[in-house]
Amino acid sequence: MKKAFVLTVRGRVQRVGFRYYTQKQAKQHNISGYVKNQVDGSVYIYAEGEEKDLDGFILACKKGPMWSRVDDIDIAPSSIREGNSFSIK
Repeated sequence: MKKAFVLTVRGRVQRVGFRYYTQKQAKQHNISGYVKNQVDGSVYIYAEGEEKDLDGFILACKKGPMWSRVDDIDIAPSSIREGNSFSIK
């Protein structure tokens, strides 16, 4: 079943390649949506896909790339937008 989530990731997640890592993970897990930096230093992610694919993607986001440090991640359900790609904004 297709689902969508909004994730807000906090910690050392800007200027460490987090958005590019997220895009790579989205492609590997067949996730569409986007990722962008927020002015408060967090990273905002909109992700949609099949439930099992989202589970793996969210686990990857909780880990982050080698140079990052994820301190907290908020996950909230969202409406599905039927996207077909994942972009960096």
